[in-house]
Amino acid sequence: MPTLIGIDNGLTVTKAAVFDEKGTLLAVARRRIPQIIPHPHHVERDMVGLWQATAEAIAEALEKAGRPASDVAAVAATAHGDGLYLLDAERRPLGNGILSLDSRAASVVAEWDRDGTAATALARTGQVAHASAPSALLAWIKRHEPERFARIAHVLACKDWLRFCLTGTLGTDLTEASTSFTSVQSQVFEPDILSIFGLDGLAGALPAVTRPDEIIGTVSQAAAAATGLRAGTPVVAGVHDVVASALGIGGHREGTVAIVAGTYSINETIASTPKTDARWFCRNGIKPGEWNHMSISPASAANYDWFLDTLCAIERRSADETNGSIHTAIGAEIEAALARPSTVLFHPYLYGSPHGATASAGFLGLRGWHDRGDMLRAVIEGIAFNHRVHVDALREGFSPRAISLTGGISRNPLYAQIFANALGLPVTVNETEEAAAWGAALCAGAGAGLYASPTQDPRDLAALARHYQPDPTRSQQLQERYALHCDIATQLAPLWPRIEALASQAA
Repeated sequence: MPTLIGIDNGLTVTKAAVFDEKGTLLAVARRRIPQIIPHPHHVERDMVGLWQATAEAIAEALEKAGRPASDVAAVAATAHGDGLYLLDAERRPLGNGILSLDSRAASVVAEWDRDGTAATALARTGQVAHASAPSALLAWIKRHEPERFARIAHVLACKDWLRFCLTGTLGTDLTEASTSFTSVQSQVFEPDILSIFGLDGLAGALPAVTRPDEIIGTVSQAAAAATGLRAGTPVVAGVHDVVASALGIGGHREGTVAIVAGTYSINETIASTPKTDARWFCRNGIKPGEWNHMSISPASAANYDWFLDTLCAIERRSADETNGSIHTAIGAEIEAALARPSTVLFHPYLYGSPHGATASAGFLGLRGWHDRGDMLRAVIEGIAFNHRVHVDALREGFSPRAISLTGGISRNPLYAQIFANALGLPVTVNETEEAAAWGAALCAGAGAGLYASPTQDPRDLAALARHYQPDPTRSQQLQERYALHCDIATQLAPLWPRIEALASQAA
């Protein structure tokens, strides 16, 4: 039986997963990728080190799967979107890769908001200007690193760099191309768009664009030696990781909002016509004539992980040492907290927000009689409320009928029910392991002719699904808490910049 390899590169970990033709996960291998922070707001990684770690993960996954490399029908990569990976004329890395957590270009975006550039870009490209967008990062480099800017020969995304390392071919796919420079109507690069951002000279540096499932090359001899793959194995263009996750859980369809509760609060729905709005990105879908509408912010389950690391460190360490579950260890505390009234609210803005760069996290309504369970309940509800901010925006534009949820916290039935109650919509959690890698593998399988398209998942999705219906009483209670959550954010808006200014005071 043929196998498929999906590579999934996130912000801290790169993974390689081997699946059989029926979608069964045979093996997965991971490598952590160090982040490089040379200055405040600069978040980077070594591009050569990224490839070496990914190659090691592929080799380990192949060995663990116990299947010959000759069985691999095709390979595809997905990776964090936005950010920037640059090559010079000799196709060598031009500095470190820049991650989507980078915010050095925030001042550039602020200028664009003031002078009308952002509004022009939204109308022309469907994209809201933001600090980690390729457009903003390139404008920042042009202004602050002109020598580096002058040497740019190829502008790539993360998964495009991995594709280059695998095949020696340069290019991107339809979904990734639309992060800054494609027309929202034509879905292709158009010459006037670079000039919106003062980047006219980079027209020749933009990559060729293909469908995510189109074979764009084969594994080179050098890549075969590094990975254990067979030279000549087909490689497809790959796909943006937001789309890959939706594909992997069967949520890439009209009428559904696919939610990824991870580092980012990702909420997306597809449509056959484009709609632009400052509250979402209107990007290309996996085929021409399809648009993916994404409303996102860096304010989701990373807040939960922070709470566990900071306030549940003893339980987490004990669970790790005994191969137990931290979620089981603290589950009783959360259930007890849900059974009683609580004034505790949490805004999950530890790493970013939908309200601008100065918004910060905080507990409100906290009293001396509250315990850790009350705080953790507030964190989970706050995460769900932040997703609702985005889902409500999409509801205005597209009237979705259901939620398809993935991400680590979705595996806890208690948390999935909170999402259903907070969002007021039916929630389906798909029991897919390595959803983004499987989404990439679906593209690989379609390119190899195993599937009619990346949406033709061979698995029994109904058998993999758990369904959560909103509880009317709890939904009404959470509606009141959500309204207060939003009102507080509005009232704090003028205070957040003053709070942030405290960071510049001398110790």
